[in-house]
Amino acid sequence: MSTTTHVSRRTVLQGGAAGLAALALGALTPEQARATVEDGARAGVFGFGVASGDPTATSLLLWTRVTPVPGAVPGSGTGPGSRVDWEVAADAGFRRVVRRGTARTDASRDHTVKVVADGLTPYTRYWYRFRTRGATSPVGRTQTSPDEPGRTHALRLAFVSCSNYTGGYFTAYRGIAARDDLDAVLHLGDYLYEYGNAEDRYGPDSLAGTRDHQPPTEMVTLADYRLRHALYKTDPDLQAAHRQHPWITIFDDHEVTNDTYATGAENHQPQEGDFFVRRAAAYQAYLEWMPIREPGWQPAPHRGTQFFRRFSFGDLADLSVVETRQNRSQQVPTTVGGQVNPALADPARHLPEPEQLRWLTDGIRRSRKPWHLVGNQTVFARLFAVPRAGVVGGQVFNADQWDGYQADQATLLQAMAAGSTHPVVLTGDIHSSWANDLPLAPDAVGYLARRSSVGVEFVCPSVTSDGFKESLGGSAAAAVAATTAFQTTNPWIRYLEGIGHGFAVVDVTRERVQTDFWFIRSGGDKGLAVDPRTDPAAVVGFESAWQSVQGSRQVSGPVGQLGPRSDRPRGA
Repeated sequence: MSTTTHVSRRTVLQGGAAGLAALALGALTPEQARATVEDGARAGVFGFGVASGDPTATSLLLWTRVTPVPGAVPGSGTGPGSRVDWEVAADAGFRRVVRRGTARTDASRDHTVKVVADGLTPYTRYWYRFRTRGATSPVGRTQTSPDEPGRTHALRLAFVSCSNYTGGYFTAYRGIAARDDLDAVLHLGDYLYEYGNAEDRYGPDSLAGTRDHQPPTEMVTLADYRLRHALYKTDPDLQAAHRQHPWITIFDDHEVTNDTYATGAENHQPQEGDFFVRRAAAYQAYLEWMPIREPGWQPAPHRGTQFFRRFSFGDLADLSVVETRQNRSQQVPTTVGGQVNPALADPARHLPEPEQLRWLTDGIRRSRKPWHLVGNQTVFARLFAVPRAGVVGGQVFNADQWDGYQADQATLLQAMAAGSTHPVVLTGDIHSSWANDLPLAPDAVGYLARRSSVGVEFVCPSVTSDGFKESLGGSAAAAVAATTAFQTTNPWIRYLEGIGHGFAVVDVTRERVQTDFWFIRSGGDKGLAVDPRTDPAAVVGFESAWQSVQGSRQVSGPVGQLGPRSDRPRGA
């Protein structure tokens, strides 16, 4: 069936204002979210919310940030230490507390708190909270992984990327928070952006003065990164999504600065100081402010700091989350002297370090489960530039993607072909929605290339960052023309939509993997005439769904929207 690239009428998410109001209990109001981080600190001891992450069968990571005194603003390095009590319960009223403990925090870690609650029951919903200085945090809801030997449970994840605060309201997160059918949220990078509010501002002009970054300049120092993380955590929709679901997160480039590589970045200038000092500050703030376990939690050979890790979902699937910025070789031009740059295929150039790539390929080759999911930052499928006058034939579109590191790309494709598991790559970064076959020989075209597919890739839209439409002057027609041309040039792209912003939901059964794309849209009579990113009353709606049937290693569809889960976690 042919793919569609037009803007369709969207089915509005059920539930309405009442459900969203219930989700907002304990969060900051929109007015507070638009204020400065200082106002967030004044909102209370737990003004930056709670979060959970990295779920396993028997343990969960729990997170919060305390403000011990009003002056202990994020990034200030001030404020007394705190003793923080935490509890995990089997019910929302905390009548059945199953785990409790105490943690300490102080200014050395920006007053953030991270604890691991273990000894829990697999595939079970829990509630958690923190207490300190006479205050009690909002109650968070979370659940352990559906990882029980000999039992096949439902598996459904939301996956998102590219959430720029100055780019719009986080309606997509509100839509995720409203769902009761997710096991976890997978964030694939660009959770925040480094830009300031002046000439480097990124996002709709209409939001200047309403959705502004703090600090107002590009973040470079540890204090800057801490303050920026804190700003994002004041957003009520992001707080709600963290409060309702466990998250699995990994960074891309903007958590440090644009187009980072092992020794520098496109957006790092000499006057901004030592790049390694800047990167270390960014990593420290990320680890302080995100619900991610400490590096090396699952030790494996690596270079630098290990952030990649693997999650098990019973006998159904594994999820390998890769990290592709810390050790990558510097990006190179796609052409040299009017010809395709031979450096793109140089085996000495790497995206992940060789040790991580070996960990990933070994995991895929050795797996005997039906599916192996890969959480990945940049587009993995080959993407050739659309032919036009002055463009050399066979030129790849973007050398910052896996296409810029073709030896590593080929190694992973070969591992996919050799394994018995069905690989499914889940990707962010490109601010548009895709469903791709993964041909083993991507230089081929047409039907033969599709027949050689060794896996599939689903790419989620951005939460707010500019997509094809914004990049092409705001023209929907130009965006449709561009996506159609990309599909014609790259026939393994089975679905491509470059207008919508939102999130994707991937559902896994033994028989198939399906991805539903959900887009934000303006409510009432505004319709598509208004950029929905700028509408605080926007809603989310179903757009399209695509799947891969076990054994096919290809994308098929479109198909109907996902229905209810086949089972639910204990306590749900």
